[in-house]
Amino acid sequence: MITKVKKWLQLRLEPASTNQNLGIDLATAVLYVEVARADNQFEESEIQFLTQLLKREFSVSESQAQALVRDSRQHAEQAADLVSFTRLLNQQYSGVQKVQILENLWQLAYADGHLDSHEEHIIRRIADLLYIPHSQFIQAKLKAQD
Repeated sequence: MITKVKKWLQLRLEPASTNQNLGIDLATAVLYVEVARADNQFEESEIQFLTQLLKREFSVSESQAQALVRDSRQHAEQAADLVSFTRLLNQQYSGVQKVQILENLWQLAYADGHLDSHEEHIIRRIADLLYIPHSQFIQAKLKAQD
């Protein structure tokens, strides 16, 4: 009986531990995907913007960026929370780099022509998890609107 409980716990805890092994590029892409799918519509304009964003940000080819989008969508669908992804960014990125991610999130949210309240909510959650002050949150939003 105890062995069965241990195996069950290991299976339940295993996905969380695999998120620890994510690369910074995949963790960042998952956050982008979370914003893009927050309004329950992952439109072509958002996919194109996301692909270009990943190519620019991580200096990858078109096919690598598309694979990163595909992988990040799978991770986003399986993720229970955003903490494992933001934790990695907090460990490896400076405050300036995290604000740049926030600006990218806002640009992605506006890529389809309008901002959905769900998109804004998820960006707020990500900003909080990245320890970005509210003033920078607002500045990034205003910058993306321009």
